[in-house]
Amino acid sequence: MGSAPLIPRRLARLLTLALLPAVLFLPAAAQGPASLLHKPAPQFVRSDLNHQPVDLSAYRGKVVLLNFWATWCAPCQIEIPRFVEWQSTYGGQGLQILGVSMDDDSGPVLALTRRRHVNYPVLMGDVQLGKLYGGVLGLPVTFLVDRKGNVAAVYKGQTDLAAMQREIRHLLSPGGQ
Repeated sequence: MGSAPLIPRRLARLLTLALLPAVLFLPAAAQGPASLLHKPAPQFVRSDLNHQPVDLSAYRGKVVLLNFWATWCAPCQIEIPRFVEWQSTYGGQGLQILGVSMDDDSGPVLALTRRRHVNYPVLMGDVQLGKLYGGVLGLPVTFLVDRKGNVAAVYKGQTDLAAMQREIRHLLSPGGQ
């Protein structure tokens, strides 16, 4: 009876040691969007709603706000007018906003972006693009990518937009990284 507790402990230790390397080297999709922080933003080329190519690498030298959203997401609806404002205000200073709709159908996305006068490219996302960005499992998820192409900040869920704006201003400033 005295040795019975050792078996579960030994088994737990053995399992921990066996699984530790797998956990440490999980792909970004399994670790979540935050695992991309301070790393190069995953590159992609997609067509926007106007059938124009959007190549993330073409925005090197700009600060990119990459926003994963959907038409059915209430917090996403709150962010869109602010993003439209920021694109107008900071676009000349080097900000480029890119929207990635995770909706299944582009029809509602096109209708909403027209109704909201969205002034930045919006493209349709999918599971593969979501996985590339750490597994986008809740919306909205926003990545700020610095001028060098590295993920500088990740915002998940309903976000303090004032804090996001401060980070954008910092990244746009001459010393911002």
